Amino acid sequence: MEIEDAISLVTRNAVEIVTEDELRLLIESNGNLRAYVGYEPSGEIHLGHVMTVNKLMDLQKAGFEVVVLLADVHAYLNEKGDFDEIADVADYNRRAFIALGLREDRTDFVLGSSYQLEKDYVLDIHKLARITTLNRARRSMDEVSRRKEDPMVSQMIYPLMQALDIAHLGINLAVGGMDQRKIHMLARENLPKLGYASPVCLHTPILLGLDGEKMSSSKGNYVSVRDDEKQLEKKIMKAYCPMTVENNPIIQIAQYHIFPRFDRVIVERDVKFGGDLEFRTFEELESLYSAGELHPADLKKAVANYLNKLLEDTRKII
Repeated sequence: MEIEDAISLVTRNAVEIVTEDELRLLIESNGNLRAYVGYEPSGEIHLGHVMTVNKLMDLQKAGFEVVVLLADVHAYLNEKGDFDEIADVADYNRRAFIALGLREDRTDFVLGSSYQLEKDYVLDIHKLARITTLNRARRSMDEVSRRKEDPMVSQMIYPLMQALDIAHLGINLAVGGMDQRKIHMLARENLPKLGYASPVCLHTPILLGLDGEKMSSSKGNYVSVRDDEKQLEKKIMKAYCPMTVENNPIIQIAQYHIFPRFDRVIVERDVKFGGDLEFRTFEELESLYSAGELHPADLKKAVANYLNKLLEDTRKII
């Protein structure tokens, strides 16, 4: 793949690259391209997870080796269960991510506990703790912590570990949502002080919940890969979908999930409303929707249809 094509594929639908110049140098070096995302094993995989899976698929096409960290120790520190429970969920996550489209032959699935308890890693945690203030660790963890008001000491260790994962896994491109930005910046600043390279960081958008508010498990305002066809269609058809593209969760799903995975998108409409519409790019759909020439109900039906196609294989995972 040509360098410009690879860069375009890596950066599409990204909110931020820190930094773009470093990314270009990395790709132009034609060296060992190694990217990762870390996931706390979760039984409820939703479109937020799929967002980064889509990006990992882009990276594989661009020539990157992909590492998926199934962060069982992180999950334990963040009060997500005991290790036996987390192990079962981690195995489900691995199978689900493959079903979503990650190439198994080009993806290295790593359990955090396979290396995070080793002497060198633990000593690095202590070294990093000596140069990281409590306030900095707290700010880095706030976006992903379960206890924002009264955090446990274990949750202050979490961002230090996440920074060190980048070094100990030999990663040169760290991928995550914008909620991971503070942790990534901690890694860029402090890993060189321990003798490790500073990673390039790629940040994907944070999806809105289906109600237009922040996505939350307590609100149930998300699409899970476990939702059956009828559940998914019901959620999409009830979702908030204003006649603008800004802060529109259905438009976001079209942009970040549908168009990256399908060469063309057909919106089916009755002949009396103008007949079917075919789109080759998200920009075409965005333009027509902004002009008021595509009804939200028709868009929702199309989005539900294509999402159901995307999730066919993951529904078979038990």
